Amino acid sequence: MIKISNTDELKKPFFVCGLRVDVMEISGVIVAMEEWIRGRSFGNYIVIANANDIVLGRIDPLVREASNQGSLSVPDGISLVLLGRLFGYSLRKRVYGPDLMVEFLQFSEGKGYSHFFYGATDKTLELLLRNLVARFPAIKIAGSYAPPFSPLSKKEDETVIDMINNLKPDVVWVGLGCPKQQLWMYEHKDKLKVPVMVGVGAAFDFLAGVKPQAPRWLRDHGFEWLFRLVTEPKRLWRRYLIDYPLFVCYLLADMVKNRSNSCKS
Repeated sequence: MIKISNTDELKKPFFVCGLRVDVMEISGVIVAMEEWIRGRSFGNYIVIANANDIVLGRIDPLVREASNQGSLSVPDGISLVLLGRLFGYSLRKRVYGPDLMVEFLQFSEGKGYSHFFYGATDKTLELLLRNLVARFPAIKIAGSYAPPFSPLSKKEDETVIDMINNLKPDVVWVGLGCPKQQLWMYEHKDKLKVPVMVGVGAAFDFLAGVKPQAPRWLRDHGFEWLFRLVTEPKRLWRRYLIDYPLFVCYLLADMVKNRSNSCKS
């Protein structure tokens, strides 16, 4: 657990099927990010977790480790927010990646913090940066990079690492999707001289305008998944029709196991 001096002491995280969830909302995440930037503390990364992360982490221990080793693992999915409330925490809203990105860019606009964008495609990045400059005229963009779909060779990866380190951004926004972004941040946390990396999933696509974003009322009431399933059925059907029911099964199995263990003790 990290310690943040400029906000209330972090509450003890809760665990869902082995994945750590830090009890924090967007305002607290922004405070943490600024502390890391001001303190030039390198190697921090933020996982924005949902039910899909938990299923993938249950299947692949490396994904779970990458999530749990993050400086913060905060609840994006409404299911995790509801579970947090069930465990007695006063979580009001989820940490939605696009909202966190927009709010931090607005917050940092007058502070001179610089940003690097890693992920998506060249076309998406071009549209994203154009939209961000129009929205935040004082934004400081250190650079961007759209990796190929195939894995980078060791030499190519070292070139990217050198590029980012030479540009010295304060924040690296990572839009690779789950679980690639967790694994990428985990793998690079000791290689990049960057105060903080944040995995924001589809935020690049939404803010670039290349994919439709669910209306605010759907997002706030936990039905963004339905909107995304309808708009991207070929890509997301497995996540919402197979992985999410699996999440419920894993959750119930863990509850039964924990209850059985408590009865034995």
